[in-house]
Amino acid sequence: MTDTVLYEVSDGLATITLNRPEAMNALNIATKVALREAVESAAQDDAVRAVLLTAAGERAFCVGQDLKEHIGLLADGSTEVMSTVKEHYNPVVRALTEMPKPVVAGVNGVAAGAGFGIALAADYRVAADTAAFNTSFAGVALTADSGISWTLPRVVGPGRAADLLLFPRTMSARDAHDLGIVNRLVPSTDLPAEAEKVARALASGPTVAYGAIKESLAYGATHSLSETLDKEDELQTRAGASEDHAIAVRAFVNKQAPEYLGR
Repeated sequence: MTDTVLYEVSDGLATITLNRPEAMNALNIATKVALREAVESAAQDDAVRAVLLTAAGERAFCVGQDLKEHIGLLADGSTEVMSTVKEHYNPVVRALTEMPKPVVAGVNGVAAGAGFGIALAADYRVAADTAAFNTSFAGVALTADSGISWTLPRVVGPGRAADLLLFPRTMSARDAHDLGIVNRLVPSTDLPAEAEKVARALASGPTVAYGAIKESLAYGATHSLSETLDKEDELQTRAGASEDHAIAVRAFVNKQAPEYLGR
């Protein structure tokens, strides 16, 4: 990684930190490449059982595309201007949503544009009460990317998603919580510790089961009930064969807290 994206693995938790606070963690090319490498590394590392995606500073989680770099590329006629969706955002979102382990977003400030999309790609969002959200895309004459046209309607419904995309405006953390965009709202001073606490709880949990839950939710979003029932059968068989399931059952019978292995 570069110094614009910090990556650390500790006790099964991979912490990925966007580290451009002076630029409100805007995504220039170097940061997007480093973020892609970080999430793909976390996805592929069997020692990682959960991921915490957060950002440095207090003002912003991520304001999306670095428009200062973007306007320079436009002026130069660079081919990199519109290839970023295919080269960067799509691989990042696929890695976050498809990895068989839970991802927590610790939203410390403004999440806008692709920053909002990346937060929505997480499985669970802990936000500071000072955070804010904005789709932003139409405000710069662009359409949705970073998966937000898929994730946002599934969280808030298609009508609200269309409203938020067609008429971009800043949404408070409280409003985002009321809409279900934020799972847990905490005081801004508590955000780092609370987000890590949630992520570490997941990192010590039944990883195979969590991966199956992610897969079942994604599958059910685009398949019929009958097809989803068959998928649940397949995934339950997988989870039931895990070591963690046997550990959980023994612990339940013995009235003990389970100590999962993540396999």
